[in-house]
Amino acid sequence: MTVDQLTLLFVLLLGAVVSVPVGERLGLPAPVLMTLLGIVLALLEFVPNVDIPPDLILPLLLPPLLYAAVRRTSWRQFAANVRPILLLAVALVFVTMLCVAAVAHAIVPGLPLAAALALGALVAPPDPVAATAVAGKLGLPRRLVSILEGEGLFNDVTAIVLYNVAIAAVVSGTFSPWEAGLDLVLSAVVAVAVGLALGWGANKLMDLLGDATLQIGLSLLVPYASYVLAEELHGSGVLAVLTTALFLAEYATDADDVMTRLAGHTFWDIVDTLVTGVAFGLVGLELHNAIRTASGRWGELLGWAAAIVGVVVVVRLLWLLPATWLTQRLHAARDTDEEIPVSWRETVVMWWSGMRGVASVALALAIPLETDAQEAFPGRGEIIFLAFGVIMATLLVQGLSLPWLVGRLGVRADTGREKRLEHDLAVRAAKAAKRRLREIEEAEELPEELSEQMLRSAFDIGVRISPDLAEDERREAQRQRALRLKRIRRIQREMLSAARHEVLAARSEPGADPEVVDRVLRHLDVRSLR
Repeated sequence: MTVDQLTLLFVLLLGAVVSVPVGERLGLPAPVLMTLLGIVLALLEFVPNVDIPPDLILPLLLPPLLYAAVRRTSWRQFAANVRPILLLAVALVFVTMLCVAAVAHAIVPGLPLAAALALGALVAPPDPVAATAVAGKLGLPRRLVSILEGEGLFNDVTAIVLYNVAIAAVVSGTFSPWEAGLDLVLSAVVAVAVGLALGWGANKLMDLLGDATLQIGLSLLVPYASYVLAEELHGSGVLAVLTTALFLAEYATDADDVMTRLAGHTFWDIVDTLVTGVAFGLVGLELHNAIRTASGRWGELLGWAAAIVGVVVVVRLLWLLPATWLTQRLHAARDTDEEIPVSWRETVVMWWSGMRGVASVALALAIPLETDAQEAFPGRGEIIFLAFGVIMATLLVQGLSLPWLVGRLGVRADTGREKRLEHDLAVRAAKAAKRRLREIEEAEELPEELSEQMLRSAFDIGVRISPDLAEDERREAQRQRALRLKRIRRIQREMLSAARHEVLAARSEPGADPEVVDRVLRHLDVRSLR
């Protein structure tokens, strides 16, 4: 990587950090701002072109982004929403690919049907990063965010397999539906097997490592290992990462490992912010490929792009309307836990949230230059331009207008339901603490004063989560205890701060050992967390 390329990477990383507070102040999603930054950089003559091999974009960017997204969900949530997710992640991707291919084959002269299918496959999947990063910041109902996350996480699997089949048909000149179907099944089986094996192995290895720093470091390597191994075995790398992440989210959680959980949450928030910013910055930077293709043919190519964008947007709406109705009927008949849109307003928000992004860019750039017959890949330049037209139109137009649409339709999270869930969990937490206290009292002789103090502490565990637990006659006493506890914590923080300052000052003293100083400082930091 040259110095110019390294400088460009640092600019994107800085933009990823700055775009978060700027986006919050402007009411715009950070990924959209990063895409705009990439476009501005792409239009500046002194900014170098991105020099990342296309076949490395997906392996470098998708594993950590998918892993970070899966950490916010669970297997139970996916299982409860399997019908709407499959309708969107599999069926809608397939239908969109066919419709885009039919229109592109009809309007673009000389574009073979297999190449048109490749175009349809690469623009069919809404981007999982865009869905979670944009929709998740707008205060939408959790059921909508869950469906969008599930769609975004699983539709890439379908689209990438269909894309590979279409590309293979163009390159080799042959196509077999039976072989394509078999490839799809085998790809899924291999991916699930690899994901489960690596998830099990990573879980065991984390137990052996013990240290929070090493466990978090391993968690960064695991999604890459899962992706690469599955791809080497001709499976779906994306599905393998999802399987591994779901397994670890289900089985690799130690309730008492506070340090690893807190540090891991912070670490993956940082990774998610930086990689998401770089990914969408690259989307904007790759605009130069589309501009080079359109030289002298702007009118013709823009007309084709507008037609493809129209197909992508309209097909999603026409599919969502009956799919949502069908899901609601099945939900009413058989399932009470499924999270589905409950009104036409929520369906409209789901429709407008279908933004394309990183995966489509990577697949477009990964189109081979030549076929097996040593001929130029038919329509490669046109496919790249049309793909970028869809990406820019959906990401910028829909991404910029989605906050306004959500506000106009009044689609908001059910805060009452969330508070009820929080209240129920607070009650369960307090009861669990009291049960454990009774077990300790049966096994040990506790002084009455200590037993009463611990009983109040168990009650306070639930009250601090949900203050509504405090009965009316005890709320004033609880308020006084809270003030006293707040004062004690403030004093403890100041004492620990003084201790940390003293230890840090010792670092510059003659004969000080920095390693010992850092070890002592770490103990103080952990004490501060507790």
